[in-house]
Amino acid sequence: MKAVDTNVLARFFINDEDDKEAAKQRPAAISAMSGSVFVSLTVVLEFEWVMRGFYELSSKDIQRIFESLCGLENVQIEDRGIVLAALNAYQLGLDFADALHLARADFCSAFLSFDQRLKKRAMSANLSPAVETPTA
Repeated sequence: MKAVDTNVLARFFINDEDDKEAAKQRPAAISAMSGSVFVSLTVVLEFEWVMRGFYELSSKDIQRIFESLCGLENVQIEDRGIVLAALNAYQLGLDFADALHLARADFCSAFLSFDQRLKKRAMSANLSPAVETPTA
């Protein structure tokens, strides 16, 4: 088994015809992804950022790509259940990073944040742990 980084995932899932280097690297990424690979949680988080920030993909496309990644039998994703829980929360309107943070804290009694938007969205989606604002 080999671990892959964000660039390999991007070259595998996104055909960027405007980037000559990406086009040259795509066949190698396809080959690498055909073997037994490991995707760490940090790579998952960075991959979402790259898809959203660099490639400007819609949340629907990002969701579809992550579902495809999670469905590949040869791919071992660190904390797959956490990633799937985060994808569910993401689909309900949470920012992906926030959804991942919240899903990762599933064993905690609360998730402390000053982010009122996160608190409101998590509450309306009935997610746990509850998002609470820290107080002095």
